[in-house]
Amino acid sequence: MIQNTFDITIIGAGVVGLAIAEELSGLYDNVLLLEKNQSYGMETSSRHSGVMHAGIYYPAGFLKADLCREGNRLLYEICEEREIPHRKTGKLIVAADDKEMKELSKIRHRAEMNGIDDLSFISQKKLRAMEPHVRAHEALFSPSTGIIDSHALMSSFILKAQSDGAIIAFHSEVTGIQPSGETYEIQVNLGEYRFRTRVVINCAGLHSDQVASCAGIDIDERGYRLRYCKGNYFSVSPSPKLSHLVYPVPQEEQLGLGVHATLDLAGRVRFGPDTEYVADLEYTVNEERGDAFWQSVSRYLPGVQKQQIQPDTSGIRPKLQGPSESYRDFVIIDECTAGYPGLINLIGIESPGLTSCIPIARYVSRLVGSYLD
Repeated sequence: MIQNTFDITIIGAGVVGLAIAEELSGLYDNVLLLEKNQSYGMETSSRHSGVMHAGIYYPAGFLKADLCREGNRLLYEICEEREIPHRKTGKLIVAADDKEMKELSKIRHRAEMNGIDDLSFISQKKLRAMEPHVRAHEALFSPSTGIIDSHALMSSFILKAQSDGAIIAFHSEVTGIQPSGETYEIQVNLGEYRFRTRVVINCAGLHSDQVASCAGIDIDERGYRLRYCKGNYFSVSPSPKLSHLVYPVPQEEQLGLGVHATLDLAGRVRFGPDTEYVADLEYTVNEERGDAFWQSVSRYLPGVQKQQIQPDTSGIRPKLQGPSESYRDFVIIDECTAGYPGLINLIGIESPGLTSCIPIARYVSRLVGSYLD
């Protein structure tokens, strides 16, 4: 039995889904947000470094580049307005040898192509003054990189969305999406509940490809099938004294940004994430990976001893590219040309998804407008 009809249904209450819920509930009535877990942000959105990226690494013209650059500015603004804990720490990308020094120049050039013009080279002498424990030939400094309390950010989104009338339903897994005239019939929890909606926004993160498949889209033909890429973190005790985020030169093919030293708002240092493609969503950190972590970190923090690091936590990235495959951009698309008008898919929203969440929400709002305005 069909009990209700909504204008907009958002699937997935990670940071992106919550940002979309806030944006759309301020513009439209009858907005529903569904989340299969018991609360919001329990998967990718709570298992990351909490970094507000500047938009340095991404290929020019990619959504990742444009949305990250805009999102960096907007996140700082919303943090000030809503008193969300954050800190503009700045980031040092360090070169351990002459080859990596050449890579720093390439990184700066790419950043400038993306409109990031505040990077500066840091000499070895100046680096020692900024970070006495860090060793490198040279560094590239990004002053607009920072850290954020992502839970506080998500909390602010959900409170604003609810105050604007959005309905948030937890323990609600979408198990069916069926086109029905100008609407979609949505099945929740294997038929426990059914309703209709005019617009469906799929931002289900690690499960977004399966949600798209549930609607009838061939995810292999469209290149939507996700690869799970696990990022492990190790902590260190005693924690080294750092004032900035410290990153090595990134890996090839943008698989990740290398095992870097991140700070939380309490000043605690963690190392990670690395990149480990996995078949299942499983978050145990294998302590045997500690050797590789130490070897990577000791290149720029030689004072860290192997016995000081221990397994911490992990997260899983919903990547569109597998190992050795070409770098992929976010997929944010209205599937009208595929015969699904009003179905908006967000697939492969990994880093910099946190930084980009507000402009992603505005981008989606423009797509929604063609159906509801």
